[in-house]
Amino acid sequence: MLNWDEILIRLSLACLFGGLIGLERERKDWAAGLRTHMMVCVGSSLIMIVSAFGFSDILGTEHVELDPSRVAAQVISGIGFIGAGTILFLKQGTIRGLTTAAGLWTVAAIGLATGGGMYFAAGVTTAIALTILWALQPLELMYTKKFKQKTLTIVTSLNINNTDLFKNLSNGDESKIQNFTFERNENEFTFQLKLENMEVAKINNLIDELKKDPAIKEISWSH
Repeated sequence: MLNWDEILIRLSLACLFGGLIGLERERKDWAAGLRTHMMVCVGSSLIMIVSAFGFSDILGTEHVELDPSRVAAQVISGIGFIGAGTILFLKQGTIRGLTTAAGLWTVAAIGLATGGGMYFAAGVTTAIALTILWALQPLELMYTKKFKQKTLTIVTSLNINNTDLFKNLSNGDESKIQNFTFERNENEFTFQLKLENMEVAKINNLIDELKKDPAIKEISWSH
């Protein structure tokens, strides 16, 4: 059985490790922030302690066999319910929150390691997780910005020549348009096109050219 001071150390370290990662998520104003990550990490640590030492009083009893890993193993599958709650399904098939869900799963593992007395492993994992969440984000944005799809929204009158419009958009390279949708209202069309591998400068030049068409009422783009 663990001494009370060792229990205090393990739970306190789990609170610290979870709080460090939670602070990074809190900075992004996600639903799972500081308190959620701390609770997950401390709870996982306690479950690990209970799993490893909570049944010591019945060890040696006849016909009783214990596997300390069974209780702790349920944390890994159970944390999926909390992780799923942080994932947001937005319009146009956009999904956000996967990184936070993965972070909660990692925090649960950190809590289990801390509860098992693996302080070095838990500390190193916390440092690696913070590096992935915070330090690597600018590099990820720089790399993916060039290849990220852009959405071009065009509002036109009903007398627009669709053939000429799409010729101007593609400029002889139809692969730039990945897909498009359009809606017809009472007196106008609204086109939404997904463009790929187009630099911002080229999109702005394209918009300037399209604005010369009097049938186009409004045009804008976004990531």
